[in-house]
Amino acid sequence: MKVVGLGEVLWDILPERTCLGGAPANFAYIATLLGDQGIVASRVGEDSRGVEALGRMAELRLDISYVQRDREHPTGTVKVEIDDKGQARFEIAHPVAWDFLDWTPEWQRLAEKADAVCFGSLAQRSEASRATIRRFLGATPARAVKVFDVNLRQSYYSQEILAESMKAADIVKLNDEELPKIMSLSGFPRGSPHSSAEKDERASAERLRDAFELKLVCVTRGGRGSLLVRGREVSEHPGFRVKVADTVGSGDAFTAGLVHEYLHGAPLEKMNEVANRVGAWVASEVGATPAPRRALERVLAEIG
Repeated sequence: MKVVGLGEVLWDILPERTCLGGAPANFAYIATLLGDQGIVASRVGEDSRGVEALGRMAELRLDISYVQRDREHPTGTVKVEIDDKGQARFEIAHPVAWDFLDWTPEWQRLAEKADAVCFGSLAQRSEASRATIRRFLGATPARAVKVFDVNLRQSYYSQEILAESMKAADIVKLNDEELPKIMSLSGFPRGSPHSSAEKDERASAERLRDAFELKLVCVTRGGRGSLLVRGREVSEHPGFRVKVADTVGSGDAFTAGLVHEYLHGAPLEKMNEVANRVGAWVASEVGATPAPRRALERVLAEIG
């Protein structure tokens, strides 16, 4: 399966090291480990960080032939601070190369042969990249699965961007902190004060499913697992307990596991199991693209 991560590629500058990041690259890397062909569609600067990013992605066996080079703007960077619970806070440089994604004949051909494409809200913060992402999604074949992995960052989103993205998507994935913001911006009523958070999340996911005619809605709950809603089916998974190194990239890994199983026709319960296992593995490692050591081999063996 040709699985495209569309949007930002950048360097996560953590307190102790600098790691390749950006949701599309993180997603494509895990998709490749799972046996799909992970392809990155992004843009980097013609600077030392850009050269290093291309080299690192090549080392990770990612297809980088669709990563554009920008002579005028630098490669993206994000300053990442990790709190004592392993949660990440981000300071995102602006403007950078991926704010200027360009629609090209090469990207047109890539869109036409994609089996799945994953995109987010962050890369749509500029008008240029937003227009290119819209054209890419519109050029995919009817069979292609379009995945909107929300990823709200700083103030780089709006009601319009979120609504248009959900309209364009087949699958929407967001976390339990983003869900109330999405519901509020979409004008949906708040949950009952007498109902539990889990019931509110399920009701909200069902509203999004119906309002945007989605094939699947996923709500992740950090260390508490995730909720999947597809049609009238519902699956809740408690997650896996791991010693968290940091959470950078764990959500992208979750998405890759989810999409991999969706493309291969897995039942809802298995999608949830695989996505949680892969996400937990990345959370237990430093950085978003950890080397596939024996720990991951055991994960992949357990999920078959």
